[in-house]
Amino acid sequence: MRRFNVLRLYEDNREKLALNWVAAIGIDRQIELKERGNYGADVVGHLNVIHPDRLQVIGDAEVSWARRVDPKRLLGQLNELMAAEPPALIVADGHDIDPVIKQVCEATRTPLFSSPKPCSAVIDLLRIYLSSRLADTSSMHGVFMDVFGMGILITGDSGVGKSELALELISRGHGLVADDVVELARIAPTTIEGRCPGMLRDYLEVRGLGLLNIRTIFGETASRRKMKLKLIVHLQKPVAAADAPRLPLDAQTQEVLGVPIRKVLIPVAAGRNLAVLLEAAVRNTILQLRGIDSMGEFINRQQQALLDDDM
Repeated sequence: MRRFNVLRLYEDNREKLALNWVAAIGIDRQIELKERGNYGADVVGHLNVIHPDRLQVIGDAEVSWARRVDPKRLLGQLNELMAAEPPALIVADGHDIDPVIKQVCEATRTPLFSSPKPCSAVIDLLRIYLSSRLADTSSMHGVFMDVFGMGILITGDSGVGKSELALELISRGHGLVADDVVELARIAPTTIEGRCPGMLRDYLEVRGLGLLNIRTIFGETASRRKMKLKLIVHLQKPVAAADAPRLPLDAQTQEVLGVPIRKVLIPVAAGRNLAVLLEAAVRNTILQLRGIDSMGEFINRQQQALLDDDM
């Protein structure tokens, strides 16, 4: 189960949302995903008695409703809501804290915050934050790069040349995200984000040279904090000519945290310019994402030529 406490949420978002902790209660209240398959965005929203275990946000509409209803009804619904132990309650849009709300929060030890920010902005920012904090995570061995604006994970056996290829790509103007260990998180149903562990950030290990600080050697633009994973490039050691497919007709994918990621195999051999091949693979993937499939077009052209010959 993925969880963390409300104090961490407050500290991480205090400046962005100008949060004020109204009463120092519920400091250990947990924010968690109780159902598998849910995402961080599912645990925050407008005041809602149907989903009482969410992080509840009160804005203009909710304050207007609270002023219209009978105080006893308001108190009853708030008590029903707090019985589910929501992680916290946030009063946004710069509204003053209603005494009834403060009373119920104090009685149930529910953390209560206020923010001058618009309600929609509070919810949007917290959804992004919680999606990252509560995401499914994993780690993979390889080099994670930014090539033409796409997140590319270079994999392969030890000694196959991943770091050397990454170094050449960096010298050609591309960026390094992580070397050796890549931390991956599923931040949305079909989105995998990769970043580098703090200890290894900006460093690339190259055999014979040791650890290189890429940011120091190549400048600020040579390093990236994070990227969305779009393509896996696997460097394959030389295989027998008879076993190597010349034209891979079927698109390959590899599942990462349940999300299928496009995959390309590049055989490693003496004299091959792997940087150029990888750049070509990335360009081809960009075209495929735009609906342009070179292999499909060639097959269609071949089939049309066969039909023309039969006529």
